[in-house]
Amino acid sequence: MKRNFQAFLVYLLGFLLLWEWLRPVEQLTQTDHIEMFVIFILLSFAVSFLKLKWIWQMILKIWFILFSVHMFHYNTGFFQFSWLSSFLSDWTTNFSIILALNWLGITNEFRTLLFFILLWLMVYLVNYWLLKRQRIFIFFFMTLIYITVLDTFTLYSAKTAIVRTVVVGFAVMGMLTYYRILAKEEVSADSIITRKWMRPLVIMIAFSVIVGIIAPKFEPIWPDPVPYLQAAGNKGGDDANGTGVSKVGYGTDDTQLGGPFIGDDSTVFKTEARQKNYWKVETKDHYTGKGWIPSSSTSFQIGGDEVIPVSSIPSTVETREESARLFLFMDYEHLIYPAGIQRVQFERSYTLEIDSTKEKISIFGFDSKPIAPDAYTVEYKIPQYEASKLRETSVVDPGQISTEFLAQYTQLPENLPERIKELAQSITEGETNWFDKAKAIERHFSGSDFRYDQKNVAVPEEEDDYVDQFLFDTKVGYCDNFSTSMAVLLRTLGIPTRWVKGYTGGDFLEYSEGDTSKSIYEITNNNAHSWVEVYFPNQGWVPFEPTKGFTNDVSISFTNPDGTPAATETTAQPAPKPQQNLEEDSSSSENKDNSFSFTGFWLSIKIFFNSNWKLILLVSAIVVGAAGLLYRSRGKWIPRLYLLQFRLRKKDENIGKAYLILLEQLERYGLKRNDGQTLRNYARYIDTFFASREMSKLTDRYEQYLYHQKLPEGSWKDSYELWENLIKKTIA
Repeated sequence: MKRNFQAFLVYLLGFLLLWEWLRPVEQLTQTDHIEMFVIFILLSFAVSFLKLKWIWQMILKIWFILFSVHMFHYNTGFFQFSWLSSFLSDWTTNFSIILALNWLGITNEFRTLLFFILLWLMVYLVNYWLLKRQRIFIFFFMTLIYITVLDTFTLYSAKTAIVRTVVVGFAVMGMLTYYRILAKEEVSADSIITRKWMRPLVIMIAFSVIVGIIAPKFEPIWPDPVPYLQAAGNKGGDDANGTGVSKVGYGTDDTQLGGPFIGDDSTVFKTEARQKNYWKVETKDHYTGKGWIPSSSTSFQIGGDEVIPVSSIPSTVETREESARLFLFMDYEHLIYPAGIQRVQFERSYTLEIDSTKEKISIFGFDSKPIAPDAYTVEYKIPQYEASKLRETSVVDPGQISTEFLAQYTQLPENLPERIKELAQSITEGETNWFDKAKAIERHFSGSDFRYDQKNVAVPEEEDDYVDQFLFDTKVGYCDNFSTSMAVLLRTLGIPTRWVKGYTGGDFLEYSEGDTSKSIYEITNNNAHSWVEVYFPNQGWVPFEPTKGFTNDVSISFTNPDGTPAATETTAQPAPKPQQNLEEDSSSSENKDNSFSFTGFWLSIKIFFNSNWKLILLVSAIVVGAAGLLYRSRGKWIPRLYLLQFRLRKKDENIGKAYLILLEQLERYGLKRNDGQTLRNYARYIDTFFASREMSKLTDRYEQYLYHQKLPEGSWKDSYELWENLIKKTIA
């Protein structure tokens, strides 16, 4: 039974190791029903473990392959064998295609068959390595290479895969090494020997994994090659949207929004500032029904040290001045800036080109070539809005908003579904001013009807409207869905809005050296995000955050009906999580609340160490010294623990473990047993040394237990007395 259980563990670990080869297939290819291939691997290991005859193993595997091929590619009944004849005749065609080296011409049915055959061969090889050779290092090493190469050069993330592979690989290698030693020494494995091997193995693996997870990590030395490879394959520089699975990060093509995405924690930039900020890249103003485009493109240039005329905050709004230092990790040739930007300071003189519609700021050198700076400092103003002034606007005042401006920022497609406008009117019913209407629509998306999701996100068909599909059909999406929907809903009410792309505030790393009032934040592709800005006369563009689980850093002061100041609404950003290929961050508040921050954990350790390093060194020295003394005197105190342990035991079978402990203690004492020396000869040597007959008597009883697996009832008392006397002699 023990042997079967051990074999079962080996088979199970082999299955888990092979499973890692299948996990990336579903994400990186268009392979569906990946679970059927996993079941086939499981079936192959199961019939091998049960040691079925080879003919039955083959019949079961062939039947499963045929069943899967039928399920994937044929609509007729399984027992209507017309599909089988069609499948077999397809072989001839595919063999001709293979001989012609036309690999792309192979049919899907034949591809499925070849993949099953490949898995069959891999299971056979793993079985051979596990059971015949009892060596799995080559396959384990190949698995590590496989997943690390995919993690480096594809969109597949092997963060958890590498941990699983290391745990399973070390476990199966440790077990196979143990079984090889037993076979070489021709020793039968009992529970004591097995535990002595397996316990340290489990502890070592667990300790290594825990340390590897919680230990601080160095920044990568080389840049991530994936963006370069994607750029090489997409010379236009725009990200593909709306097809397949996108990758989170800033992209320029927003004509087709929607579709799933995967995260990317590549660092875009780090910032040193007093607080988190939303970071802007560009805005767009023309909604097409599928996405966003700029309505025009008019650019002008200014000197790098001049005041930047981008969405300046009106003088009627109270502000405070701030500055932030940005350190760029990606070669972006545009400025990443906070709202209220005033100036930017570069280490060298550059020219800035500003697109007046998109408010995208590009950076050029004196030779008129685009420049991607390594770092720069931005000076900006943080507005302190007053709700009472924001509520002053109820209708359009031609003296404050021009007809052209209003038409530009309330534009909607002619075929926009009427029910979108009806929904906007329903949500804002009873609200009399623009600000309260905007807040009502913003709150609407926090309801339970809407769900934040990164994967199960629809792409509108040709006849569908992007916003209409989200508001009434799916109600599932990420920041692009929420922000676009709010912008369109407000436009149906005649309120000017625009769509903003950029990044959220990122993750806190550490306090600035020498200035604890400033902090270092890391912004990755996972922080890419989109939100809404609403225009208020005399207040300018005010940001709103409709995405569920997100908040921005806008400060709005409210006053009570009697005119006294009320609480100031200042919303702080949550820690971000992955978002979309276009521009999105996915830090939902639920994940934030339920997750453990290793960055914060290590920060607290750093602060504690800086404050108490002398005490830590003193305690460490005491602990190390005490540990050294305990280790040097282990031959004295360990036997006393064993004496106490076995004094409380009554079973005669205890002699087995007690005798082995005595051998270890005698070796520590200096009476080492020679290789090949029998227990009886060794016992006589011990008796000669101690001038007694106790070791020989105890050895006789141990051999009696060893060969008969039992002792006369009640013999443990005498055996313990002999054993105790010998132990005490080694510590006298």
